[in-house]
Amino acid sequence: MNKYEMAVVINGKLEEDAKNAVLDKVKALIERFEGTIKNVDEWGKKRYAYEIQKSKEGYYNFIKFEAEPTAPAEIEHRMRIMDGVVRYLIVTDDLPENTQIKKEEAPAEEAPAEDATPAAEEPAKEEA
Repeated sequence: MNKYEMAVVINGKLEEDAKNAVLDKVKALIERFEGTIKNVDEWGKKRYAYEIQKSKEGYYNFIKFEAEPTAPAEIEHRMRIMDGVVRYLIVTDDLPENTQIKKEEAPAEEAPAEDATPAAEEPAKEEA
């Protein structure tokens, strides 16, 4: 079983009950293909970066699940025609739960010597 994370954007024009019904259909679809849902993170209604299907807002949901390697393709195939779903994306979740990604450290710059003064800081000499 592989770990996956699915992002689902549900139409923002739907009422709360209809939105929950669409989310329940998505969860049922994952379970239909022998997936095990680990976590559902609902971000609520957010504004789109640009207008999609004459709508400016949508409900963002992130679902973490485990499934066989063939399941994401089958789930995506059925998500394409699901009413109420504006966008979706399934990615593999390879990182362990408590892993933090380290940023590559930049090389330390050499500090200038204390007694050396840069040329820009020297007082300008006036010529007569």
